[in-house]
Amino acid sequence: MSEMREVPAAGGTALVHESSYVDEGASLGRGTRVWHFCHVMAGAVIGEACSLGQNVVVMPRVTLGRNVKVQNNVSLYEGVQCEDDVFLGPSMVFTNVLNPRSHVSRKHEYRETLVKRGASIGANATIVCGHDVGEYAFVGAGAVVTREVPAYALVTGVPARVAGWMCECGERLDLPAHPGAGAKATCAACGKRYVGGPDGVRRAD
Repeated sequence: MSEMREVPAAGGTALVHESSYVDEGASLGRGTRVWHFCHVMAGAVIGEACSLGQNVVVMPRVTLGRNVKVQNNVSLYEGVQCEDDVFLGPSMVFTNVLNPRSHVSRKHEYRETLVKRGASIGANATIVCGHDVGEYAFVGAGAVVTREVPAYALVTGVPARVAGWMCECGERLDLPAHPGAGAKATCAACGKRYVGGPDGVRRAD
């Protein structure tokens, strides 16, 4: 019977499945769980209360904040940073080179990608490197992100375009894709209020 084992972590202990590898020099936060067939490489920093689903790879120079949920079959390549409360859906994809060639080494050209606090990335979405995802943004399943994603934006399609706006609680707001300055919405689920502006949408309270 396969089991989870306790390992030392920053501030306490973490749980790692016996089929997974956490290299010396990697850092796990207290309460983090690493499930089946994962590999966390030296130089990776994972915060408290994170969850790595089956078959996740975390490479050097990757940083995850607190309570980051990584679903099955996700590879986090060098230069990826996720702030607190980020959700990475099953089989979503990060990249770190724009023009890869097998016969050309471009390790010095890696581009960083920042996924900001509370953002969600849907299943099978792709984030082309060098394009940040804003706070509480929502990248729809299968979308391909080729530009910056504004805070609170819902983006869908190939390439991804703003299709609407999302509340921090994950419900869609009653706002058009391109709200004019002063456009307002209140989340029907939690009551948080939002206002539109020239650069997108922000919390009003």
